[in-house]
Amino acid sequence: MKDIQKLNITKSQELFEEARTLIPGGVLGARKPGDFILGEYPIFLEYGKGCRLTDVDGNEFIDFLCGYGPIILGYREEEVDDAVIKQIKDKGFCFSLTQPYQNELAKKLNALIPSSEMSIFLKTGSDATSASIRIARAYTNRTRVMRCGYHGWHDWCVEMKGGIPEKFYEDVYEFHYNDLDQLKDLMKQHGDQAAAIIMTPFGHPLHQKMQVPAPGFLEGVRELADKYGSILIFDEVRTCFRLRMGGAQELYGVTPDLTVLGKGMANGYAISVVTGKKDVMMAAESKLFISSTFFPNSDGYIAALKTIEILERDKVLDNIWEKGERLLKKIQDIIDKYDIGAELSGVAPMFFITFKKDAANTQKARRDDFYTQLIRKGFFFTPHHHAYISYRHTEEDLDKTAQAIDEAMAYVNEKYHL
Repeated sequence: MKDIQKLNITKSQELFEEARTLIPGGVLGARKPGDFILGEYPIFLEYGKGCRLTDVDGNEFIDFLCGYGPIILGYREEEVDDAVIKQIKDKGFCFSLTQPYQNELAKKLNALIPSSEMSIFLKTGSDATSASIRIARAYTNRTRVMRCGYHGWHDWCVEMKGGIPEKFYEDVYEFHYNDLDQLKDLMKQHGDQAAAIIMTPFGHPLHQKMQVPAPGFLEGVRELADKYGSILIFDEVRTCFRLRMGGAQELYGVTPDLTVLGKGMANGYAISVVTGKKDVMMAAESKLFISSTFFPNSDGYIAALKTIEILERDKVLDNIWEKGERLLKKIQDIIDKYDIGAELSGVAPMFFITFKKDAANTQKARRDDFYTQLIRKGFFFTPHHHAYISYRHTEEDLDKTAQAIDEAMAYVNEKYHL
């Protein structure tokens, strides 16, 4: 059993120790070292280009986290960056009033997204999911919400409840993806008071296997929303501009009332959207208040318009699906070789390798050993989040990745089958 030499992450660790004296926890949220593997992963990055990252210690990685999803093309994509830089230098991007790019992007979304008739633009996914709930509540004059998926860090949906009074989330009820009966039961109890059903149309639960919709599941959710007069919201922050240009709703043929967009739409620039049917969206005109100093900043609009232009012009999603399907076939063949409890889930543009529980409860150790081998070999996956494929991943990159996965699986197989 050949173990790969541990990475030198001395500078990362030094910066982290300094950061802990300056920032609570050193870094925020899912970027904490404990959300990777302690002592194995870099904590600070220096730069990225294409599909590669370099950390502050000079280690280079082929990256599959893609900034947690926004990098659909590649890091430092020149056409996108040049368009934004030109806007900043020639016209500016932060003003008291809105620049006309708002209208251009809204019209583009109308042409691409099945549910899109009107849009409002924000900065983050959490901004947009929270705005969608506010719109649904204002439109229906109801309070309760049925949810399925991760919808951000705001009070109504965040998993960790520290600092949040119960009354801020007591009207939010969770159901599990592909469990239509559970949602039916919730709607029997709360449907006449349910403002919204918000869900990810493709299942990507936290730290768990990914799921495609079971036959009739999304259609059943749509019928329940209609039956009870609730607003159906698809959280497509990860899936739109990645599974299809029009999102999972285009792929699966079920149209919601509202859609939340972000991440891949602008290749890393901060912009998010709530878009949807005109009658529902018009609640945002006079029944509620949504505003921020930075929501109208045009750098995000420019980045989104250019990113969408490239996605369409170069048939980027076709390329990602083709590459991803070949890679996933290779990964599944590798998994089938080794009896170590590894499982592959997801679809070509976004996938996850997880490990089954066993009687000896070694699944976490097997998982960590597997991902430790990958990071040491220079492949940036994380054990707690699914992987993405970007346009700048080459066939050679993916072949190397498959080989590294094979070697990491072989290592785990030998270690746990002595």
